[in-house]
Amino acid sequence: MRRARPLFFLSLLVGVGIGLLIPLGIQRVLSSGETTEGPPPEAAPAPTRATAAAPFLEDDEKKTIELFETSAPSVAFITTRIQQIDLWTRNVFEVPQGTGSGFLWDGEGHVVTNFHVVQDAARRGGSAQVTLGDDDFDATVVGVARDQDLAVLRISAPREKLVPIRIGSSRGLRVGQHVYAIGNPFGLDHTLTTGIVSALGRTIQAANGSTIFDVIQTDAAINPGNSGGPLLDSGGRLIGVNTAIFSPSGASAGIGFAVPVDTVNRIVPELIRHGMVTRPVLGVYLDGQLSGAVTRRLGVQGALIRDVSPGGGAEEAGLRGTRRGQRGIIPGDIIQEIDGKEVGSVGDLLGRLGSYRPGDTVTLTVWREGETRQVQVRLQQARE
Repeated sequence: MRRARPLFFLSLLVGVGIGLLIPLGIQRVLSSGETTEGPPPEAAPAPTRATAAAPFLEDDEKKTIELFETSAPSVAFITTRIQQIDLWTRNVFEVPQGTGSGFLWDGEGHVVTNFHVVQDAARRGGSAQVTLGDDDFDATVVGVARDQDLAVLRISAPREKLVPIRIGSSRGLRVGQHVYAIGNPFGLDHTLTTGIVSALGRTIQAANGSTIFDVIQTDAAINPGNSGGPLLDSGGRLIGVNTAIFSPSGASAGIGFAVPVDTVNRIVPELIRHGMVTRPVLGVYLDGQLSGAVTRRLGVQGALIRDVSPGGGAEEAGLRGTRRGQRGIIPGDIIQEIDGKEVGSVGDLLGRLGSYRPGDTVTLTVWREGETRQVQVRLQQARE
């Protein structure tokens, strides 16, 4: 029995030694950052949030969605290019010039846009490209109306791609009614913005400086690239062509302007048929500088008639031109109104005449030697 004790003591020492070594070993492992059991388990993923049930769309939302989905296929993205010459190689090449919007007028491939969107391409031998959906089509310029800032292009596209926009009327529009603009602001195609008719009967200057009357003002966001796109009423009908913005920064400030569709509906068929607008004339010669000087001196507003054309409607109506007398220049008749609409200058008169056709009869209010009178004049076609 005594001999067994050393063995037991030895085994106890061994056991104690091992017991002491194991914690030390563990401490070394922990302190060195090493592990003997492989990589640590991954952290459990964060729990996902429960998804709230989608609400039902309100009726006005459904109408807006339907309006966009119905009208968007009629809206075009327009890109223009102009020709440049490499002075070293004398090679002619095209470079991008600008972008804008437009819309399909009919099933024959006619696309309406602003004149200022395509003017550089048309003037410098450039080209235009119309994008419908995902397809690009080369376009040709059919005709332009500079005074109304309108232009018509034409593309050759499959019939199923040609979805004409619905045409409404700008007569009877009311301030406060909802409007919708679809276009390509900053190149972001098929962007929908909404707003109201902010005002009616506004007057703006076209790209060439001519006056456009009875323009629609809206607070729907209109930015560069929206030009030429449609302004729609709540029924998805065209009521105007987005043309200009008033903004010190160049971006939308909530004041946009659209050429009324009644003007568009009068101009576009003439551009398609003749490539130009058949302009009506009174049969008078006008001089803006002379008119401004004379009317300021007399303290009246209007458009001074410089001369009267022989055989024209103005001569038949008895209108008088400016002439020289013994005591100096005798002012001619000063046109102050046309069909009750105010004429403040020569530019105003030319802009007002753009709403008529040759053969129409207009009533003019004229100032003559301190008195006003009304005369009727039959408009004639301008001689190109």
